[in-house]
Amino acid sequence: MLKEFKNFIMTGNVIEFAVAVIMAGALGQVINGFVNNVAMPFVGHFAGGIDFAAKKLVLDEAVVDAAGVVTKPENAIMYGSWINTIINLIIVGFIMFIIVKAYNKTKKPVKPAAPAGPTDNELLMEIRDALKK
Repeated sequence: MLKEFKNFIMTGNVIEFAVAVIMAGALGQVINGFVNNVAMPFVGHFAGGIDFAAKKLVLDEAVVDAAGVVTKPENAIMYGSWINTIINLIIVGFIMFIIVKAYNKTKKPVKPAAPAGPTDNELLMEIRDALKK
């Protein structure tokens, strides 16, 4: 069983998949950084200085005691973070589209198969029929 597992892990497809997962994670971090540090401040600037990451709908206010210690944290819907996530998804989808499109251009077009000629039996039958005439 251990030998089978080793053979499975060492096949090319599993290694390629592992590399793809690692690269996707790194690409995701780069895109998150781009969205949070470049795209959203740019969008916020043209939207009147709005910081989308801070946008939220407070359901329950935080409860603070006399000493200023939070006894019950705030309960809020963070819709600004959700907007950032949607923009992130759109950027990831666009980048994946560009990568797949570039990859497809590098692939050689598949040549159509040459038309099949007559088989040996068909040739022999044609010769036989020609000899009978």
